Amino acid sequence: MPVQRSQPRSDYEIVRRAIEYISGNWRDQPSLERIAEVVGMRPLALQRLFTRWAGLSPKAFVQALTLDHARSLLDDSASVLDASYEVGLSGPGRLHDLFVTHEAMTPGDYKARGAGLVLRFAFHPSPFGQSLIMVTDRGLAGVAFADPGDERTALADMQARWPRAHYVEDAVATAPYVSRIFDPETWRPDRPLRIVMIGSDFELRVWETLLRVPLGKATTYSDIAAHIGRPTAARAVGTAVGRNPISFVVPCHRVLGKGGGFCGYHWGLTRKRAILGWEAGVSTQEG
Repeated sequence: MPVQRSQPRSDYEIVRRAIEYISGNWRDQPSLERIAEVVGMRPLALQRLFTRWAGLSPKAFVQALTLDHARSLLDDSASVLDASYEVGLSGPGRLHDLFVTHEAMTPGDYKARGAGLVLRFAFHPSPFGQSLIMVTDRGLAGVAFADPGDERTALADMQARWPRAHYVEDAVATAPYVSRIFDPETWRPDRPLRIVMIGSDFELRVWETLLRVPLGKATTYSDIAAHIGRPTAARAVGTAVGRNPISFVVPCHRVLGKGGGFCGYHWGLTRKRAILGWEAGVSTQEG
């Protein structure tokens, strides 16, 4: 089954290397010159690339990845989950920055493990490496990520979630979703992105709660557990967050450790840091 390969030395690949270095050295507040040296670029070229990619300078991005910033994202985490949606758009669930409406498949659909379901898929470039987009005739059902050479692994991971589904590689069907997902200029309330959630009842409750976490905020496993009425189920919540099939759109990357730590992410901790830093840039631009 063919998959689309990423271009060598893409913007994200350069940024990924920089973030890996920053992640291990952020306490030293590395300079632009040092980061540029690590990734093999001239400082001004890296400054331009970073600012174009994230809307933030490398120095501001370093600050966005610090523990202090992560802790600030958690301010009033519990109350954020309980807050009413802004703007007043209709729909049972809506991520106010991506303007998402969702529906859930029935428990019977989930137990069928995808039997009778046609999932069209393809890999597309995204700000965070190769993105695997999966759609049904009812809407977006899957978003995953892959580093160069790992595309088949990412595809197998997603297919294992719904092993009885019929998979069709179809870049024409998936391409329209890419800009809707990753381009903030297309996040419009009059054109909500429709997603279809396929999971157990418990997983659906967790994923629907994630949709309440706004851009520029974060939450914790324990707050989600309390919100869904299962205060002792933080570990089970963590498992459900890790099984979220619609990464980025259903923002599982906005779940942090109780003290603000950047805990695990199914598609890699470096990518989680990259997404949160990128969102910090989007928040700055919106403000």
